Amino acid sequence: MTPYRPTTRVMTVLELLQTHPRISGAELARRLEVDGRTLRRYIVMLEELGIPITTERGRHGGYSLVAGFKLPPMIFNDDEALALSVGLLGARHLGLAEAAPAVTAAQAKLERVMPPKLEQRARAISETVRLDLPQANAPGDNAALTILSTAAQTRKRVHLRYASAEQNHTERDFDPYGLAYQNGCWYAIGHCHLRRDLRSFRLDRVLQVNALETSFKRPAEFDPLVYLSQAVATIPRAHAIEVLLKADMATIQREWSGWLGVLEPVADGVLLRSQAEELGWYARQLARLPYGFEIRHPPELRAVLADWARRLLAMSRADQDD
Repeated sequence: MTPYRPTTRVMTVLELLQTHPRISGAELARRLEVDGRTLRRYIVMLEELGIPITTERGRHGGYSLVAGFKLPPMIFNDDEALALSVGLLGARHLGLAEAAPAVTAAQAKLERVMPPKLEQRARAISETVRLDLPQANAPGDNAALTILSTAAQTRKRVHLRYASAEQNHTERDFDPYGLAYQNGCWYAIGHCHLRRDLRSFRLDRVLQVNALETSFKRPAEFDPLVYLSQAVATIPRAHAIEVLLKADMATIQREWSGWLGVLEPVADGVLLRSQAEELGWYARQLARLPYGFEIRHPPELRAVLADWARRLLAMSRADQDD
């Protein structure tokens, strides 16, 4: 789990002093889970930062900010305030443990220090905007996301205890190259020392992760989301699929969902290679494409697509008859 850092506690002291006209030393120490000597050290650190604090000595003493002291407002322009508000709104849907209360708390803190005009705009986003994002699989807490992202940034190996979809538990050392979020799940992608190859691990299946001191070197220009999309699209399934997309790569990539397959430019278009368990689902995805295509394999997919086209045509004629 992520340690409760002294800097975080110091900022918590400041927040408590801002929200309470006066608070006892005993209550501050209790909330921070520290002893009196440590609390006094935090008070001194705030004073050294220029925060004026009144201290009342004695058994029933306490602390308060000097009357009239306020932190200067945070300065955001309209676009920055919009970005913060939409980002906080999106965080509710990104599979983070306890995201809703954390977002509410962060929004309240921002609004307290924003000028009134921007506060009203930020609140308008929070209260009126809704995002259509897939239901996420949230991990039990945010520890794995925090530890793995830090390890990826500092290039430090971790030790993972992991549960597969079948609930088989394994342990391994792992070099996290990066993290990605796709279709409601968080993934860590990197080199697995148990399998001696690149692997991806869903964070909601990580049982425990511990940072190690061993360093690693990440491949240059590694993109975890690109790798994840290709890995998911090429997992061996019941049907191997090849489709020629009759458009150029730039046109395709503007509207492309990577999980449909891997793209390869060829002389007469772009070749799509993929795997699927159910051909009906894949036929419906192809029917949504805004450009032409030619199914090369398997022939069964052509038959499924033709059947789907006949059903759509019949439905359109039924509407005309009505």
